[in-house]
Amino acid sequence: MTTVLIVDDQTLQRLGFRMLLEAQPDMTVVGEAAQGHDAVRMTAELRPDVVLMDVRMPGMNGIEATRHIAGSGGRSRVLVLTTFDLDEYAYEALRAGAAGFFLKDARPEELVVGIRAVAAGDSIISPGLTRRLIDAFTARHADLNPPRHTDRLGLTREQRRRLADLTHREREVLSAVAAGRTNSEIAAHLQLAESTVKSHVSRVLAKIDARDRVQAVIFAYDVGLAHTT
Repeated sequence: MTTVLIVDDQTLQRLGFRMLLEAQPDMTVVGEAAQGHDAVRMTAELRPDVVLMDVRMPGMNGIEATRHIAGSGGRSRVLVLTTFDLDEYAYEALRAGAAGFFLKDARPEELVVGIRAVAAGDSIISPGLTRRLIDAFTARHADLNPPRHTDRLGLTREQRRRLADLTHREREVLSAVAAGRTNSEIAAHLQLAESTVKSHVSRVLAKIDARDRVQAVIFAYDVGLAHTT
């Protein structure tokens, strides 16, 4: 059973999330909080699998609360939700240690899948956001971190080395991660067992020296393994 703490300053929004999640046979809502300080305290007390975190709240906002929760070393993982599309909140949420980022207008089934993925240890970004987030991220940092010693494809020696370390199957898995697919979706797409996909993802992250799936997606775009359409 996946336990969830709902954090949102709007009562009706919390009610909607609770109704959706408690209709799932494998989920239970263990508490609700209306602002960041309560979210941090209740996470420490209740130790939920997933904290469903709003961004804009009075007092301590969702970014700062996420930073406290992720930095505590506890078992709870944060899935950030916001009404707003790509802005500073997306970047700051991921930097703060969030395991995922979704827009509040995501389809209910997408949110449920995202919660399950985060609870299982995945990092996830709503598929509709993945391309735009990484495009914006790489454009924003291009001038600050210009590539050095690039080859004719624009790859650095280090990028070439990491790419060469990947097997054909691992490149397929990385491409699917960059497309925003969860492990279960990758398993279905490549006709593999989900446990096999998890192993592939772990090896990919280790080989390309990526902390999480977000960094893996950035690498995939940099080396041309991400879909361009």
